[in-house]
Amino acid sequence: MNRIAHFGALGAVATALLVSGGNPEPVAATPPTGACTALTGLALADGKVVKAEEVAKGGMVNTKEGTPGLPAQAGFCRVYAVLAPTPRSEIKVEVWLPAPTAWNGKLLGAGNGGYGGSMLLPQLTMQGALGKGYATVGTDMGHVGTADTDAKWALNQPEKIVDFGHRANHLASGVGKAVIAAYYGNAPKASYFQGCSDGGREALMEAQRYPEDYDAIVAGAPANAWSRLMTSFMATDRAVFARPETLIPNAKLKLLQDAALAQCDAKDGVKDGVLDDPRQCGFDPAVLQCKAGDGPSCLTAGQVTAARALYRGTFDAKGRKFFPGYMPGAEAVPGAWDLWLTGPKAQHGIFAGEFFRNMVYSDPEWQPASFDVTRDYAAARRLAPVLDSDNPDIGPFLKRGGKLILYHGWNDAAIAPENTIDYYQAVQKRVGAAARNSVRLFMVPGMSHCLAGPGPNVLDTLGTIDKWRQGGPAPETMIATKYDNDLFGYLGFPAKPVRTRPLCAYPKVARWTGKGSTDEAANFLCVAPGAKR
Repeated sequence: MNRIAHFGALGAVATALLVSGGNPEPVAATPPTGACTALTGLALADGKVVKAEEVAKGGMVNTKEGTPGLPAQAGFCRVYAVLAPTPRSEIKVEVWLPAPTAWNGKLLGAGNGGYGGSMLLPQLTMQGALGKGYATVGTDMGHVGTADTDAKWALNQPEKIVDFGHRANHLASGVGKAVIAAYYGNAPKASYFQGCSDGGREALMEAQRYPEDYDAIVAGAPANAWSRLMTSFMATDRAVFARPETLIPNAKLKLLQDAALAQCDAKDGVKDGVLDDPRQCGFDPAVLQCKAGDGPSCLTAGQVTAARALYRGTFDAKGRKFFPGYMPGAEAVPGAWDLWLTGPKAQHGIFAGEFFRNMVYSDPEWQPASFDVTRDYAAARRLAPVLDSDNPDIGPFLKRGGKLILYHGWNDAAIAPENTIDYYQAVQKRVGAAARNSVRLFMVPGMSHCLAGPGPNVLDTLGTIDKWRQGGPAPETMIATKYDNDLFGYLGFPAKPVRTRPLCAYPKVARWTGKGSTDEAANFLCVAPGAKR
């Protein structure tokens, strides 16, 4: 899924990208003049560097054909590589190398989003990390797509599906380290990977399948149970769109949101338009059902049925829970239910349709009307060994000192937040003490899919995991910030902070002390769930 699918105007605003820099640590002498361009032709496993060029600070960096460029946060060497591990593969990789005197000695791998198909999303992460002194690497996942919802490239292309599933990022890790060694003359002292949504799936794939690629990993809202997730996506699409009477107009999403907040907002001690743990709400949309017919201030019986199905989640034909549901409290927020679940171009149906047509059945004529959750999941499961990264056994990664931060927004309408809680708990059960020492989960109240939403949602996961991996204590809190423009805040544009809140390592929750502003993180404590302040 796309980390910033909420923001259709991204290309326009990205032209002014300004991400704050850090205080990087010089670790190597300056290479001779022309060392950057001399990387052109460098032989790599499964490919080579096809181009290397110097980019001056402030120079425009093209991210995708037809979109504006982004101004470079610092001067760097931009390296382009192409890999062909199989005759059907063509994996594009970029490595960005800050000046040797600015390099902090570390490598960051940047996850993609949705079905990949371009460098746009990795490069947003790479831009910010470059300003902090990181050498960075990203990949298009091995194909070119018209959008990150496009999987037509996968039709009858099993090797490209493998590249997308796990091979592209694994090989990119090796490319990043090889190019760093050639340019700086030494290896990185630490290597991290960061991604959200499909990038979160990619992050967990690295931890599970390739535990030696990275030393620490950040996985946000991971689409890790891909085959099950896509099956659930189609089920939620059918719950809303299979019959005209179950369509929920955008105008009625506000009814759901207002009723849920009226019932539950004050339960966490602060009435602020955010539910700290929406699981405790118990909201039933039947309270909004029209007494007769339809009307602008009530829901029809069909609309209540559809809303209930979205809250409950997906069940199989035997009535067993198949995938978690979506949380109340932010249904009408732009980029939430309208974008993913109920709008005329709801992403669930688009993503799942592309999956079943082009990956599962290799039939471009497959139609959602034929969907059956049991039969189609059985077919989808054939791709699980390639695409799914929900294996809780990350023992080998942790054994070599690996650290993992998981995070998920409670009001994510793309990937149900309880999916990440389920994975975290499975890891704890499977790995035991090592997981308790080296894995942290942060649930983010009021956060939408990877970003935005009514709650504070901009957080420094990279800085947090870097301190942890470098010998600091396991993080028990992170500070999240709400800006007057969250996209600007995330990208580093001038934006005004309007609220901060501590995020607490799960299962703890933040509670107001009863003193001071409820918009300041310093006035909250992390406590066990159910504890009174």
